[in-house]
Amino acid sequence: MSTTRSAPSHAPLHQALELLERSIGYTRVQLQVVTPAMLCRPTPCARWSLATLLDHMADSLDALTDAADLRSVTLAMTPGPAFSAVGAVEALRERACALLGAWSAVANDDDVAIGDRALSSSLLACAGALEVAVHGWDVSQSTGAREPIPAALARDLLTWADVLVTDDDRPARFDYPLDGPSVGPSSRLLLMLGREP
Repeated sequence: MSTTRSAPSHAPLHQALELLERSIGYTRVQLQVVTPAMLCRPTPCARWSLATLLDHMADSLDALTDAADLRSVTLAMTPGPAFSAVGAVEALRERACALLGAWSAVANDDDVAIGDRALSSSLLACAGALEVAVHGWDVSQSTGAREPIPAALARDLLTWADVLVTDDDRPARFDYPLDGPSVGPSSRLLLMLGREP
């Protein structure tokens, strides 16, 4: 974990849920560009095609929905059904709506069991927001739209990146930080997470 700035250890639940909603909104716009012909394209994650990324995103959204509904997340999740090329994006849109619906019903900042650990609902929502937004950016790079993460959203996510991304997350969930010029919050966030803006 970086110690370059004082990072918060808690977010009010309503702010965390609003951050998650904004991240999903950005990512849903990026998904609208996807066509079946694009699913074989590479992504910024060298080992993943766009189709593989969409499958991973679906698993992540399911896990976040379980966290809201069941107050627990199983780390070794059973893979869901494979998407058809035509249904991949629609399935993700449906999962995103289900996720927002589940989290809108969360009234208390209780702990959620993640394997053998626990994380507050608010921090888990912030973690979900970070992952959803960054994968939305990945989708945007793969489709060629290349839409940056909105500056205000990226600035708010930067607040949480130091708290939520630890050495244990690298290089599996996120890669090691990169050096390079940054022209705003989106590029600073991406460099911190090992992506070239």
